[in-house]
Amino acid sequence: MVFALAGFLFYTSGRAAHGTSLRNDDTLLRLSDVIQQRSQENAAAEKSVAALRAQVDALAAKHAQNPADVQRLGVLEQAAGLDPLSGAGVTVTLNDAPPGATAKIPGVPQPQPDDLVVHQQDLQAVVNALWRGGADGVQVQDQRLISTSAVRCVGNQLILQGRVYSPPYVIRAVGDRAKLNASIAADPSLQVYLQYVAAYGLGWKLQQSDTMKLPGYTGTADLQYAKVQQ
Repeated sequence: MVFALAGFLFYTSGRAAHGTSLRNDDTLLRLSDVIQQRSQENAAAEKSVAALRAQVDALAAKHAQNPADVQRLGVLEQAAGLDPLSGAGVTVTLNDAPPGATAKIPGVPQPQPDDLVVHQQDLQAVVNALWRGGADGVQVQDQRLISTSAVRCVGNQLILQGRVYSPPYVIRAVGDRAKLNASIAADPSLQVYLQYVAAYGLGWKLQQSDTMKLPGYTGTADLQYAKVQQ
């Protein structure tokens, strides 16, 4: 009976498959696999965009007629984050707590899994604090931020401008260090994060630099949607 039942199952599967595999690998891809694939495609597209931008810059320099226009274009590109930027600044590094982390302060409840990882709002809090502190430019991981950049996370993975990153997360900013440090210290969300650093060992490092260099943004700068807030 067992052999007969197995034979019937094989026969039914063969009829249903019509000669194809019922276990199509494409349907079994996890979301993270799809994200990684798209990240690689976007990285290749960014290289193409960078090459095209270099050609545009070369043509603009070749055919520039008005020096004032060229100077104004340079100022706008610098403000837009398209050119490299150098100067004094700060570096903030966020990281998940070590595996098996427990409460480090007496009386603090034991952590839940969400208490031990860096969240989207933590990254956004650092970036926003740096902008409020008057940063001339901000870089997250290896990418320069521009006005249309969005810091988003899926789980504990950062998705930034079509590419995927895992912790530790390194955020660098060029600007007046005193103002940047003061803005970080005054941010309520970061004060909460630092409480979790003390309680559960989340990663936090704030470093000062006399000079650092941020790369220019190399992706597409097309604005897809905007709305004026009254």
